[in-house]
Amino acid sequence: MLLMPLFVAIPLLGAFLNSLLGKISNRISDFIGNLVPAILVVLSFFSLFTLKSLNFTPIVYKMGGWVPPFGICFVLDGFSILMLITINIIALTATIFSIPYMEKYTDKWKYYTLFLLMLTAMNGAVLTGDMFNLFVWLEIGAISSYALVAFGTEQEELEASFKYAIMSSSASLFILIGIAFLYSYTSTLNMADIGKILLEKPNSTLVGFVSVLFLLGFGLKSALVPFHSWLPDAHPSAPAPISAMLSGVLIKSLGIYALVRVFFNILGVTNTLLNIFVILGIISMVFGGLLALYQKDLKRLLAYSTISQVGYIIFSFGLGTSFGIFAGLFHLINHAVAKALLFLNSGSLVYSTGERDLEKLGGLKEKMQVTAATSLLGSMSVSGVPPLGGFWSKLLIIISALNAKHFLGATIAILMSIITLAYYLKLQKMTFFGILRQQWLNLKEAPILMCISMIFLAGLCLFLGLILLPGVKDVFLEPATKAIENGVEYSRIIFENIP
Repeated sequence: MLLMPLFVAIPLLGAFLNSLLGKISNRISDFIGNLVPAILVVLSFFSLFTLKSLNFTPIVYKMGGWVPPFGICFVLDGFSILMLITINIIALTATIFSIPYMEKYTDKWKYYTLFLLMLTAMNGAVLTGDMFNLFVWLEIGAISSYALVAFGTEQEELEASFKYAIMSSSASLFILIGIAFLYSYTSTLNMADIGKILLEKPNSTLVGFVSVLFLLGFGLKSALVPFHSWLPDAHPSAPAPISAMLSGVLIKSLGIYALVRVFFNILGVTNTLLNIFVILGIISMVFGGLLALYQKDLKRLLAYSTISQVGYIIFSFGLGTSFGIFAGLFHLINHAVAKALLFLNSGSLVYSTGERDLEKLGGLKEKMQVTAATSLLGSMSVSGVPPLGGFWSKLLIIISALNAKHFLGATIAILMSIITLAYYLKLQKMTFFGILRQQWLNLKEAPILMCISMIFLAGLCLFLGLILLPGVKDVFLEPATKAIENGVEYSRIIFENIP
């Protein structure tokens, strides 16, 4: 229980130390920036085994000793620990990749300071048991990510950051208004207490209105169509490690996690809401996939692919079944790892060639073998090619749709998997195959640390299917599924486990 505040305190301390000591030397900044996520990865697994020893009974930490609902609390359950492990592993690979990659930028210490603030916000958002505290973490994560998108200070980056800031601020306003309405009715900000009061004194009008506000706010944070327009500009403009974080875990933690936690565990889901999830998921799946097919900019292709894959995840949650939730969580992890890898691959290419235009690349496989091999694994995982992790999660989503008798959704999911494979094959062909152009004859592979990050994530893509093994899924996926499936029982469970 006492470890929970460390997920916020350590990256905050790291950001503070980086702002003081990082100015002295880039090596100091690199050391602090990588030590923090490494410690958090260890803490994440230690917390997982602690939670396992308690049979995944939620652990509640009282901030300042104040008993909820009077004080802010952190809650560690199967869902939040799964997110913590995913976030911090991706963060560690991104910071290792950043050591050589960010050398071309000035003020590296500012980059790590902002990065660690963003990491603090993601960890805080998945642990908090307080609605306003969730809003605070959303804002910290958003503000630090605005600055990171604009870090290169070129016209494209500043424009993308401004657009991202305007749209994300609008989302935050919807969320804040929703929280205000809930507080005016329940007189509390504690998530479990709000759920408990809404069970005792249901108000369908209030819940319906607040649901619309949260759907707008968290839908925009998740980049669901039609709230997606900021993402294709923001993700390509950011430095590659930040693109990996944004697409890999930021929209998952500040968007999808918050959306699922608030609707399933606090407000409660209805058939109407689940149908909206399904519709938005299918639209995102199709729209993102078809637009990705026509992209010639490598990073914009990956950004539209993210929109499509988020559609798969939301569609699976929208099925409302235990199997659907399980499949959605599994695809969330697979996509986080594979898309982080692909954005790091794009960073490797930009680092060596300075190009993102697919038509100006080609034949790079013989010069950049590590980047080519890992990019192929990441591409095939997102496309759902066996035996990679993405194949198993997409297969489970399709099976869960068939079990729920949603035959149209299952058909669209299969067709969009074929489309996904088509545009990733295009990416592979135009980037790594064909004739090597004259200007790339003296090209070299990316530095060793960048290769280490890519190889590690490629290995995860290859072996993530092993999570489905009985002993492993019982530790990672089943507890998270159960936490979501408990629905508004979350309130009772939390209050029963307050020390």
